[in-house]
Amino acid sequence: MPTTAREFHLVARPQGEPVETDFALVERTLPDPGPGEVLIRNLVLSVDPYMRGKMAGVRTYTDPYELNAPMEGGAVGVVEASGDPDLPVGTTVLHSAGWRSHALLPAARTRPVDTSGPLGPSVYLGALGMPGLTAYVGLLHKAGLREGDTVFVSGAAGAVGGMVGQLARLYGAGRVVGSAGSPEKVAYLVDELGFDAAFDYRSGPVRRQLAEAAPDGIDVYFDNVGGEHLEAAIWCANDFARFALCGSISGYNATSAPPAPRNLFQIVTKRLTLRGFIVSDDPHLARDFHRDVAPAVADGRIKVRETVVDGLENTPEAFISMLRGGNTGKMVVRVSD
Repeated sequence: MPTTAREFHLVARPQGEPVETDFALVERTLPDPGPGEVLIRNLVLSVDPYMRGKMAGVRTYTDPYELNAPMEGGAVGVVEASGDPDLPVGTTVLHSAGWRSHALLPAARTRPVDTSGPLGPSVYLGALGMPGLTAYVGLLHKAGLREGDTVFVSGAAGAVGGMVGQLARLYGAGRVVGSAGSPEKVAYLVDELGFDAAFDYRSGPVRRQLAEAAPDGIDVYFDNVGGEHLEAAIWCANDFARFALCGSISGYNATSAPPAPRNLFQIVTKRLTLRGFIVSDDPHLARDFHRDVAPAVADGRIKVRETVVDGLENTPEAFISMLRGGNTGKMVVRVSD
């Protein structure tokens, strides 16, 4: 029997910060699955910073969203009808057809996940999903964390940053410092996630606050923010420090080019290594990530925090809030039970 799905389309390219009228919620009729296909009812959806770049209409490292077409993103859902014997009705799967209530997909585009534990399906969108893998790959394989390193993480209360800090502690960092956008988030980093120090970047110059939090300099910087944070990290870097450049959320909504760090020559004088990376370049590391990190999530050594918005219709609101820093931990949208 055909299924009526609701899905978001991008109907306008955002100019500066996205607004809700850039999106439209439309209905679509999905047929029954054919051979090798599955019909999925989504439970939870992910909204992530990289999606802002896909809205600009130009290809970066991924194809842009098309106008007036279904948007995509990480999601976890339940198979409601199946044309594949390996994915029977009731199987919970991870897939990339988010921003919608239902999806009809080739079975090959899904991955079964175990949701029998206490953390629920959304853990595969955060700590055990793309953000967690990004933290693992960037910290261990791009920045090359060494025992005793002082690590600085910008945007540390978000989905990626919180994982970076906790993995740094787990893998033997000597000192872990984070920045966040409110006193409440600073307290969360120190009191719940075990950071040695944290500061509110809105309360004063980042360079000064970082120097106070890491008086002996930093050996590793994991950059989620760019701009003033990157400049401060270069100032405070020890010789031969390693930077993993993951994102630059401070400029995602900018309508003009943000000023570059003004101290780039220190990259030369300090012999720094700055390495940008995209997590999808290293799919071979996913097996190691799940082997090493899943047990730490399961037994509580790595803590999981989520900001949950209820209702598919509120997905744009959740996305806009995430870009403003309205989340602590992973921002997810709960679509159905």
